[in-house]
Amino acid sequence: MTSTASTFASLMLAVMVIGVAATADSQDRAPAPVVEGQDQKPSTPLESQENTAALPESQEKTPGPTAPSPDKASEPGGKQDQKSVVASEVVVYASDLSERALFEFDFWPSRGSPGGKMVGTIQTGDEMHPPPEEDPHVTFKVKVLGGVPYRCWIRMLVGEPLGLSQANRLYVQFSNAVDRAGKDVFRPNTASYLTVQGPPRRGWRWLPCEADPKSTDSLIYFRDSREITIKVQAGMEGVGFDQFVLSPARFLEKPPAEAIVKK
Repeated sequence: MTSTASTFASLMLAVMVIGVAATADSQDRAPAPVVEGQDQKPSTPLESQENTAALPESQEKTPGPTAPSPDKASEPGGKQDQKSVVASEVVVYASDLSERALFEFDFWPSRGSPGGKMVGTIQTGDEMHPPPEEDPHVTFKVKVLGGVPYRCWIRMLVGEPLGLSQANRLYVQFSNAVDRAGKDVFRPNTASYLTVQGPPRRGWRWLPCEADPKSTDSLIYFRDSREITIKVQAGMEGVGFDQFVLSPARFLEKPPAEAIVKK
């Protein structure tokens, strides 16, 4: 009996030891308890987290493509801006000139002229010569566009003829002027010039500035856009004028019809 009881006690002790070991192992594998209020992160596999971190920064922040704004379609100085620039009529009144603009010319009162003034030379019947000889003249500055054809007109007062002078001729020159081919022409202090020839009869006339018979074109071009100097020189004594027009459009083919061209 004693031997049998001892054997049974040993078996019961072994069962208890195995149960305690199993309970401890199951506790080690159980998840940690969740504390209320803590952030709960999803159980994402480590490999998935690493792939997300490896994405380039540009892929995460670059927005989708956007259409260009119509306000930025043309930049300053582009072709559209260049096309929008239009050469304007150049109108100069003699009454607006200063005394310094006149060399051996004088201001004369003129009831029908802008500002009631014109400029002219005294008639003594003497002879005058074309440029480059320096005879009585008027100089002034205007702004022009490069590469645009212009035509020149002057409202002349043909004076009383006397001696060698018919009082009906002016010469005109322009700084920075070129012809259609880009060759220098009509420059001050050279033998190249345009002539304004009036009729023999006294009175006011709108007259064109024309090249000499050897030239085929009286149009004036300028090498670039800038302020230029215009020189109007007397071709005969007793001649006068009150308006000067340099036209790229309105009077490119025909003279002004009105007595006074408005600026």
